[in-house]
Amino acid sequence: MADLRDLVRDRLREVLDPETGRDLVAMGMIYAIAEEAGHVTIDMTTTTRGCPLTEMLRQGVEAAVSRLDGVRGVEVRLTWDPPWTPDRMEPA
Repeated sequence: MADLRDLVRDRLREVLDPETGRDLVAMGMIYAIAEEAGHVTIDMTTTTRGCPLTEMLRQGVEAAVSRLDGVRGVEVRLTWDPPWTPDRMEPA
């Protein structure tokens, strides 16, 4: 059976950055995924501090992950350290 963190990462590929149309994992915006007893913590960023889509992206991540079997809670933590750069993106 897949590790819950792997399932979370797969589910996050369904959450798209509306500016680029690419998923948050491919954009390099997911910094960390931790799981303990069904409680998932995700550290993520946005392409710029003060991005007007920050709350929409955070809610999308929370909603997508909370639908997974075995997830009992989701915490999305926003960080800008280190700052996002295009170098974090997966090749197209």
